[in-house]
Amino acid sequence: MEKKKNGFVVKIDDLQREKLRAVLEAKSWDFAEAPYAYWKVSGPKISLVAYTSGKLTIQGANAAEFVEFTLEPEILQGLLPAGPAAALAELDKTPHGGIDESGKGDVFGPLCVACVFSEGRVAEELAAIGVCDSKMISGDRKIYSLEKQIRGICGDRCSVLILRNPTYNRLYRQIGNLNRLLAWGHARVMENILEKHPECPRMLSDQFAGENVMRRALLAKGRLIRFEQHPRAESDVAVAAASILARAAFIREMDALGKELGISLMRGAGPQVAETAKVLAVRGGAELLERCAKMHFRTCENALHG
Repeated sequence: MEKKKNGFVVKIDDLQREKLRAVLEAKSWDFAEAPYAYWKVSGPKISLVAYTSGKLTIQGANAAEFVEFTLEPEILQGLLPAGPAAALAELDKTPHGGIDESGKGDVFGPLCVACVFSEGRVAEELAAIGVCDSKMISGDRKIYSLEKQIRGICGDRCSVLILRNPTYNRLYRQIGNLNRLLAWGHARVMENILEKHPECPRMLSDQFAGENVMRRALLAKGRLIRFEQHPRAESDVAVAAASILARAAFIREMDALGKELGISLMRGAGPQVAETAKVLAVRGGAELLERCAKMHFRTCENALHG
């Protein structure tokens, strides 16, 4: 996959193209014709064009989210090639922490939030082993390999928070808003790093909430440093490393949860996920879904009452 300034480009085969069309039709996205293309389609803050050359372009504000939560888990399924555009932006070796999460757009599995403190030599070593945005990495095995190397380089400079479904659902009901829950998770991992490394002067994450939401969530030590949110922050080495740690934790938890339930749990929120939710609802109702799913998704409501 190649990451462009305003989106992504990836090669897909005929089977993947038809599967993708079925997924998007189920979401009631608007299809149209385009020159030299099988079709183009528009959704919320996103547009895709499937060209006859086999190239698929994804553009718009929600492009990265679509790649992570729909294209990779439901269509490419780990076959995503890491292209040259997976490289980081200009390496920032100044002391700072990076935060990212995995699982927020997935019906099943936990929310995992990670923070990595990087500077100087650590930044250079992370870049040298190929750390980049986890969405640009091919397959779970590579994620696990990078996770091990990141932990070896960073030691106590990393922190991972795993909110398994029962805890996630309880906190969501208390907080009542996903962005505020994400802000709470970001603040918690920040605090964990700052307790061990108070010399860290600033933290960086992807843009996900208003400044006031994050400021209210910050804990004691987090209020003393600079916190920044930037679009596509995963191009920063610390945020990219955090994205890998968060995704590795999420994948591991999903695998364990699937084995516990005796069922294959798909990532994302597509039609196959909805069918699995219905199977689990029939098997154990709301009590079982509480153990393995994020209950605020409409998918769960439909599985129980649809």
